[in-house]
Amino acid sequence: MESEMRSIGEMARDSGLSVSALRFYDGAGVLVPAWVDPVSGYRWYGPEQLEEARLLARLRRAGMPLADIRLVLAGWSGEDTDLVRKLLQAHLCRLELGLSDARIEFSTVRALLERRENPMASLRTATVRLAVSAPELAAALDAVRFAASTDPELPMLGGVLFDIEGETLHVVATDRYRMAVAQAGTTGHGGPRVQVIVPSPLADAMRALLSDDASVQLTVDGDRVALEAGDRQAVGQRLHHDFPDYRRLVRLPAGHRALVDVPAFRAAVETGSVRVSEVREQDGLSCDLSVLKVAGDGTVCVCEDGDEGQGNIAVNREFLLHALAAGARDQLILEFGAPTAPLAIRRTDGEGTFSMLMPVRLEN
Repeated sequence: MESEMRSIGEMARDSGLSVSALRFYDGAGVLVPAWVDPVSGYRWYGPEQLEEARLLARLRRAGMPLADIRLVLAGWSGEDTDLVRKLLQAHLCRLELGLSDARIEFSTVRALLERRENPMASLRTATVRLAVSAPELAAALDAVRFAASTDPELPMLGGVLFDIEGETLHVVATDRYRMAVAQAGTTGHGGPRVQVIVPSPLADAMRALLSDDASVQLTVDGDRVALEAGDRQAVGQRLHHDFPDYRRLVRLPAGHRALVDVPAFRAAVETGSVRVSEVREQDGLSCDLSVLKVAGDGTVCVCEDGDEGQGNIAVNREFLLHALAAGARDQLILEFGAPTAPLAIRRTDGEGTFSMLMPVRLEN
């Protein structure tokens, strides 16, 4: 039997669907394997299922809802294809209507932007020079660097924001789906608030200089940004963009706060059940999800398959593991709001360093 069939790995290779996606679609009853080994549980797919898997992959890339895909696959091999054609046409109409609505809204926003008479005052300045604690700056960069964007379409997010205000340096990075904020103490700056976006490669070069307990000098001189550590220096050009107002994004509604043991929780996330994103929200790619819930005793658990509690929150598993590592503590606080609100991951020794993960909507 096995010689006439494809293993799940072979089906993933030939269809363009990941192994985790095939497992998900099996569990959802959309693409059920022709045979499952009763001992090992290994899935095997019949030759005719390759076409269905490729069709499924195409429909998901087009954003068709899973409920409609079930009907398309059910009617694909039948003689009467009228239902399939109507489902395809209905989804295309939805996409076109959504695009038309988006164009109208974007046009209005652009018009409002052009009519603004008093642009926001720039937070750039001619010259700033201040001292920063090397260990604090190193810890701040380590806490946020993972969240910087690599999307060339959003160059303003392709670096780390240095937000200097009073005697505090706020360090911020975001790629839209996650945000990380940290801070370090400074001395020597008595002027107004200053913001500068440090390109990611320059931020990495600065981090490489922070190897001891000494104070380092940060200089912003027009377009030039430099960090001096003794006789060593990392210098480059700032990004010529405005960073979004991150302070508006971190005003989260009150939620449930739970203390987690990071090593144990990380192990649960790494080995626990994962699901495949059923929405094309994160750079158009499917991703493994960890679904979390707060148990009755106040602890945070990784949900098993089939646990569909209303208060559960689903997040990109890889992003969650990155945030736990960046937290750099054996204990962290997880703050839950509504399932549609970001998940906040905070340190226990201060509110100034934290990260947030956008939830991913689970499609039932």
